[in-house]
Amino acid sequence: MAKGSVRKKGKKWYARFYIEDESGRKVQKEFVGTESKSETEALLRKAIADYEEKKFVGKAENITVGEMLDMWVEEELKPGSLSNGTVMAYMAAVKKIKKYPIGSRKLKTVTADHLQAYIDFLSFGGTNPDGTTAKALSKGYLRLFSAVLQGAFRFAVFPKRLITFNPMQYVVWRGKKEECELFSDEDGETASTPTLSYEQYQRLEDFLKKKNNPALLPIQIAYYTGLRIGEVCGLTWQDINLEEQYLTVRRSMRYNGARHKTEIGATKRKKIRTVDFCDTLAAILKTAKTEQHKNRFRYGELYSLNYYLEVKEKDRTYYEVYSLPRSEEVPEGYKELSFVCLRPDGAFEAPSTVGIMCRTARKKVEGLEDFHFHMLRHTYTSNLLSNGAAPKDVQELLGHADVSTTMNIYAHATREAKRTSARLLDKVIGGE
Repeated sequence: MAKGSVRKKGKKWYARFYIEDESGRKVQKEFVGTESKSETEALLRKAIADYEEKKFVGKAENITVGEMLDMWVEEELKPGSLSNGTVMAYMAAVKKIKKYPIGSRKLKTVTADHLQAYIDFLSFGGTNPDGTTAKALSKGYLRLFSAVLQGAFRFAVFPKRLITFNPMQYVVWRGKKEECELFSDEDGETASTPTLSYEQYQRLEDFLKKKNNPALLPIQIAYYTGLRIGEVCGLTWQDINLEEQYLTVRRSMRYNGARHKTEIGATKRKKIRTVDFCDTLAAILKTAKTEQHKNRFRYGELYSLNYYLEVKEKDRTYYEVYSLPRSEEVPEGYKELSFVCLRPDGAFEAPSTVGIMCRTARKKVEGLEDFHFHMLRHTYTSNLLSNGAAPKDVQELLGHADVSTTMNIYAHATREAKRTSARLLDKVIGGE
């Protein structure tokens, strides 16, 4: 913001303020006012406002929305405020936005209508620039894209001063309205979050056992603990207490598409949580640990050990994960990790390979046509709620930020519990 002052010379008042020349240096600009100090001050305020307006327009003259988004990523996504996973998600959203006409539009010409049209496209679907059909995004992805655009346009207003106001503040979500069928024969049950029956889970387990597939252990852990795929793959034996039957979720493994590296980082909520587990999983883990010790002897020098490497890049810290044969010299800076989910040769089992196996199971196992790894988390929650677990306890086990998330997402799981609760009235009336 330009600063100025007024001073009297003879009978008249003069106003002066400082502006930036083409090289960015401050230059004094002075003009004559009137014989009234208040009038001259008013003229000074108007002159400063006019200058700031022109400066805004001048800076944004040739900048596109895409270029502004790149500036926002480079300058605003700083370490400490956001996790690496969130930054990756934001960068992926920016990359997609830039592919659409809104990305190449001059920043100074963008209106709320342009942004509203783009958000509507994301909400309802339509035709991509390459002619393919785009499906409507989920609410989660809409929040992501909206957060990116809100943050970037606020950044363009201040501190960059490329535009004078944020057009995103006038944009609203106009999702598809839910229709209510007044004369339908349906029973009124809402669409449920998909879960696995125990029979389906057994078929999946048998399929993986026959193939001796390393995805078996991650799937078993997720079924009995509700951990996310990255959390399961990020578990180490130091995180598991087999005697007291609990595990500690400290980290998550993910593939960084921008850096083309497998990394470990903080969990989704950046919180460490403890998850107790049952006797069945305890037996599975003990068997897995014994088998891994045997594999060390079977593979000998070819058995792989796992490491992480701390890498600092653009003021951000990444923890890259590597597998190396025992015979290979360990590079400087590599620190060993004892992951739980391993392949027979000792190399860590990554979320991407587990995901590939889940897609294979959809094709090969009857009744699992819609299966995906996260369904195990849904199933775990459903099993707990349906059998009387307290929602607050389930929330803490899952690592949800709020108990309402637990209940909203998994409300279908309490169908049987609701029936049981309703029938309690029979006991009240009967005097039991």
